[in-house]
Amino acid sequence: MTAETARAALTPMKVMVKRHGLLVRLNHWVNVIALVLLLGSGLQIFNAHAALYWGKASNFDHPWFSMYAERSKDGAQMKGFTTLGSAKVETTGVFGASKLDGKWQDQGFPGWMTVPGGEFDLTNGRHWHLFFAWVFAVNGLIYLVTGLIGRHLIRDVLPSGRDLKTIFKDPHLRLKFSKGPESARYHQVQKLAYSGVVFLLLPTIALTGMTMSPGLNAAFPFLLDLFGGRQSARSIHFICANLIVAFVIVHLLAVILSGPLNQVRAMLTGKLAIIPSDEEAHS
Repeated sequence: MTAETARAALTPMKVMVKRHGLLVRLNHWVNVIALVLLLGSGLQIFNAHAALYWGKASNFDHPWFSMYAERSKDGAQMKGFTTLGSAKVETTGVFGASKLDGKWQDQGFPGWMTVPGGEFDLTNGRHWHLFFAWVFAVNGLIYLVTGLIGRHLIRDVLPSGRDLKTIFKDPHLRLKFSKGPESARYHQVQKLAYSGVVFLLLPTIALTGMTMSPGLNAAFPFLLDLFGGRQSARSIHFICANLIVAFVIVHLLAVILSGPLNQVRAMLTGKLAIIPSDEEAHS
């Protein structure tokens, strides 16, 4: 037996298995685009008043979260600050005060993070946000309806009682990712995270967004009572948006650790490469 033959015999054979259906893949990529533009335009809107409050009205002296800039007495220098409760941190150059085309800008998030970007533009920020909110909502509704009809949500996403009981045994918590047949299904932590996003975070962010609209308040007045006022709804909306960002970061980390090329290919083509177990390989 030659060295090449020996190496070939020791190299695990990979097989392609079905991982994601066409509709799930389309939903995913539409969501990627819509979510990026929703977050960017949301930051543009936030910059109109970079402070958050609880209750029905703004208590300008006591925001629980804020970003702002302070100029020196001669106006030559600008410092940015971010506050959370009583904590205050200088964030010059990033939050509160940042440069655009060499000029200091007094705004919460820097222009490069916002959509449509650059100079502060509340009107266009709202237009972009509303348009992609509809795109995100319709795409999510399609995913929800087809997922229920095809039983994808019940079969693959919703955690069972057994999943919840064994959640701390999930190897993903130890950053261990299978290359075998186990990688072709959702694990306990994945199911819990996806279910939380689909059934808790997204409905909450949609309802709080509706609560912030004076026009919709007339049609659905109970929303103001449900969330404790428009300012509380704005705060919850902001928190949920950040939780979605945190979910995306963890999701991307998991993709990197589990094999980014294989995972991205699965979301593009629907096929995932796995390494069968010895028993499967010799059956």
